[in-house]
Amino acid sequence: MEVKDLFDPIVKQEIVDRINKLTSQTQRQWGKMNVSQMLGSFLLRLIGPLFKSKLWDEKPYKQSLPTDPTFVMTGSEKDFEKEKAALIELVNNFNETSIQREQHPVFGKLNKHNWSKATWKHLDHHLRQFGV
Repeated sequence: MEVKDLFDPIVKQEIVDRINKLTSQTQRQWGKMNVSQMLGSFLLRLIGPLFKSKLWDEKPYKQSLPTDPTFVMTGSEKDFEKEKAALIELVNNFNETSIQREQHPVFGKLNKHNWSKATWKHLDHHLRQFGV
């Protein structure tokens, strides 16, 4: 799998186009969360500290990896259109300046190259989960 650079405007547009293919009725191909839950929990912790290099390497994430229980989306139903718009806004605002002061919730400071690849890879994983 080629991990792409989310700072590239063409790559960013490809991700937005894939997000726009999602509907509130899109069915998952693996895992437990529905499409609204996936959109609402996207920028949460990725994986444990022992797997840091897996954030941006060329191997795709395994399907149905467990979600940290603190990030499991339960309770009230998420508003699909609101969550979709929020994710598209986050992708469109993702740039080198916006991440300069950001800390990864598990790994702390990452360089811009690793942020870009890790974010693209996580988006790609969940978009493939819903067939787009």
